[in-house]
Amino acid sequence: ITEGGRRWLVAPYGEVSWVHNARAAGQVQLGRGRTRRTYTVRQVSAEEAGPVLQRYVRIASAARPYFAASVDAPVAAFVAEADRHPVFELTAVSDDPAADSRDETD
Repeated sequence: ITEGGRRWLVAPYGEVSWVHNARAAGQVQLGRGRTRRTYTVRQVSAEEAGPVLQRYVRIASAARPYFAASVDAPVAAFVAEADRHPVFELTAVSDDPAADSRDETD
């Protein structure tokens, strides 16, 4: 999720392996195609996660069955279940995406 110049990583399926790894490492590497980018992660509070989760459920229809809150639920409903869906704020390690890119054929 990207909003207001900030990036968020949502764990719609709860405390899965990558969530534990992200917490332990303090960073993640995300990719699309051949581009990879490294980000530091900060798990946010339930209050901060609520609006992010609300937006996420609106755009990620495949994840909706894993949420008790419906698409039309108020932010408070998402705050209430934020402990079951960790949300991390992402900060790029480098301002240059090319510096973080990895060619998988190397």
